Amino acid sequence: MMRSYIGRTLKMASVLALVAGSAQAEDVEVLHWWTSGGEAAALNVLKDDLQKEGIGWKDMPVAGGGGQSAMTVLRARVTSGDPPTAVQMLGFDISDWAQQGALADLDKVAADGNWDAVVPAALQKFSKYDGHWVAVPVNVHSTNWVWSNKKMLADLGIEEPKTWDEFIAAMQKVKDSGKIALAAGGQPWQEATMFDGVVLSVGGPEFYKKAFVDLDPEALGGPQMVESFKRMEQLHSFVDPNFSGRDWNLATAMVINGEAAFQMMGDWAKGEFLRAGKEAEVDFGCFRTPGTAGDVTFNSDQFAMFKVGEDAQAAQDAMAKAVMSPSFQIAFNTVKGSVPSRTDVSDEEFDACGKKAMAQLKSASENGTLLGSMAHGHADPASVKNAIYDVVTANFNGEYDAETAAKELVKAVSLAQ
Repeated sequence: MMRSYIGRTLKMASVLALVAGSAQAEDVEVLHWWTSGGEAAALNVLKDDLQKEGIGWKDMPVAGGGGQSAMTVLRARVTSGDPPTAVQMLGFDISDWAQQGALADLDKVAADGNWDAVVPAALQKFSKYDGHWVAVPVNVHSTNWVWSNKKMLADLGIEEPKTWDEFIAAMQKVKDSGKIALAAGGQPWQEATMFDGVVLSVGGPEFYKKAFVDLDPEALGGPQMVESFKRMEQLHSFVDPNFSGRDWNLATAMVINGEAAFQMMGDWAKGEFLRAGKEAEVDFGCFRTPGTAGDVTFNSDQFAMFKVGEDAQAAQDAMAKAVMSPSFQIAFNTVKGSVPSRTDVSDEEFDACGKKAMAQLKSASENGTLLGSMAHGHADPASVKNAIYDVVTANFNGEYDAETAAKELVKAVSLAQ
């Protein structure tokens, strides 16, 4: 399985040889936080493609899922007047930099590639600023996933849970067997990622929108939010004592290696399973947080293109064109675990979880249940997101009980706006 995976990755890279065009240009300097094994394999698809076109790649990896550390490095570079060519970025962070006048205008490349017609409007909200393209969407991730070790569940006689109560019962059965029920990392963004699915499981799309998009105080402090925090307390009872500070990919490895049964994490986790030679719906399972079937919370990795000199413009345009090519979108996302940011891409080369994700994304988009992820900066600006992080982490770690957390959430969001 591993040999076929590596061979497929190399084949995908070679398929892209002509995508970026014939431009011979300066290097592109790319700041990103794709540092896990699966993420690095996916990024290499783009890196190899550009290098074959004579465009050098200056890598600026900054470890730390969620990108907080990368944004710190970026601010220092921009302040010193030396921004990178392209920066991996999420949601409102793109709008913030565009508002400061730091981003390049990609309208010509976008018009040549007909991006307006093939990129979902929910993504264009972040790819554009004041009507102009300033960033290139690489993928669509969704955050309300649960990943499972199929063998462990089969050995324990556990079927895929459909409701929250079934999920709790399944984890209790795992815990009673002496295994770890829930693999988790004690980092604020990881706890917030779980919270995305939990809040959606309690109140559905309407409540999620009221709480995280409208920032309605009654929703933020009401009984459904109290129940959401109680569910987070339930989840905490199933993690192992050493979860604090653990990176997300190490938690994924616990599921891969049969040390833990479940992980609540975005679909970038699938890249780790694939890199380990595991097969979707054979070795590992993928299902929505119980209670959220039909709903999708999303985030989209994008490359925000910073203003560069004329000498670097050709390389930047070539990179933008390469990222949006259908062949790259397939090649990258089949390795990364996400789905394409274009709506005109076939699911033929995607595995069982990928096919499921693409179908659910389309359905949620059509039904109005495709929702920007709070945890990953697609529901609120960073100030509000970080305020929510603080309360969620305090609750998950026992500093606030559920009732106190709901009250504190109202205060925190009010102060952050």
